[in-house]
Amino acid sequence: MLEFHWQDLIFLLAAGFIGSFVDAAVGGGGLITLPAFMATGIPTPFALGSNKLASSIGAVTSFFTFARSGKVDRKILKMMPLSFLGSAAGACIASLLPEHLLRYIVVAALVGVALYTYHRKNWDGVNEMTEMTRSVALGIAAMAWCLGMYDGFFGPGTGSFLIFGFLYFGYNFVTAAGNTKALNLASNLGGLLAFLLLGRVYLAYALPMGLVEGSEQFKAALLCERNAKNENRLDWLLRPDLVNQFEVAGTLIRHIV
Repeated sequence: MLEFHWQDLIFLLAAGFIGSFVDAAVGGGGLITLPAFMATGIPTPFALGSNKLASSIGAVTSFFTFARSGKVDRKILKMMPLSFLGSAAGACIASLLPEHLLRYIVVAALVGVALYTYHRKNWDGVNEMTEMTRSVALGIAAMAWCLGMYDGFFGPGTGSFLIFGFLYFGYNFVTAAGNTKALNLASNLGGLLAFLLLGRVYLAYALPMGLVEGSEQFKAALLCERNAKNENRLDWLLRPDLVNQFEVAGTLIRHIV
């Protein structure tokens, strides 16, 4: 029987508030929220499942705001079932295998992604994606399944990996971010369903934290929606570098208060 402590809930709400700033831009907020769940002392499978519920609420609000702004390629919506099923499979595997080794691998991978982001200066330019060829479609489908499974198994960094994948396939950054929200929504829901069926979600912590993450993600996405017609401004809001994310966080705080 899991024990409930108010101080742990307050700690988790603070972590969710901070993590939502990161996740609303390019993903990776799970690097804050998942360790926060684990720091409360709940078993790792419950930490993974509870974190998935919290991130799913934020993913729903963020996706629909981006979709309403027309920043999601409709062809990518057909790939969402692959992310959903891949994540469900990953969550089932996570309930059977120890994830501590994967945690070290993910940290190393995220360091590599951060270095790649720092050294890549040209995030601007036009959308090179004129039509989705068969090879590109197969590549995106493979990415949707593999990163969906990764998201169900562990989770943090999925949004960043998806964005880099879409950039590789020729999308501009704004559309890549919108497409990422679509696949990330599917993988969050797939993993969540599996964890719920396995009884690995601690609702007393996950629901309040999810509401915090969802409200902050909505405010961040709404800020992007208000600038949807200004590509330069929207690109700035979504650009994945540390200095820029602090600037965006400041903008969000001014809108919140």
